[in-house]
Amino acid sequence: MGSQDIVLTPEGLKKVTAELDELKSVARKRVADRIREAKQFGEIGENSEYEDAKAEQALIEGRIETLQYILQNATIVEGHEHDGRVAVGSRVRLRDAASGEEVEYQIVGALEADPAQMRISNQSPLGEALIGHAAGETVQVQTPSGPSAYVILAVGE
Repeated sequence: MGSQDIVLTPEGLKKVTAELDELKSVARKRVADRIREAKQFGEIGENSEYEDAKAEQALIEGRIETLQYILQNATIVEGHEHDGRVAVGSRVRLRDAASGEEVEYQIVGALEADPAQMRISNQSPLGEALIGHAAGETVQVQTPSGPSAYVILAVGE
């Protein structure tokens, strides 16, 4: 993993833990069964099913290792003290200063970001610009299409 801080919301922690549990209890057993069955097909060196199963096993073990690293090194942001400022876990309603369009995002750690679900990373340009600001403030953001300004309308959890 990189040198960036790993930040998870309680919801993100549940997802990572559930994925890890599924990989350890279900996926490992499934791939072990595949390997066992593939060995019965004959010569291992010329057995594509065996090679595929071993490759899948390597991917599963790599993902387990990654998830364990995340859990050991993550900072969990429990319902932060709501002082009215944007933080990881906050829901933020914004108005684009130029177009007047309103949008609402939840600020999450990079691992949980999903722009299609209106969940943006605290490490994204907009997320970084919003952190620490409160309702009524205007933030400037450098986007790929140029600078933008957003007015923070509301901050909640």
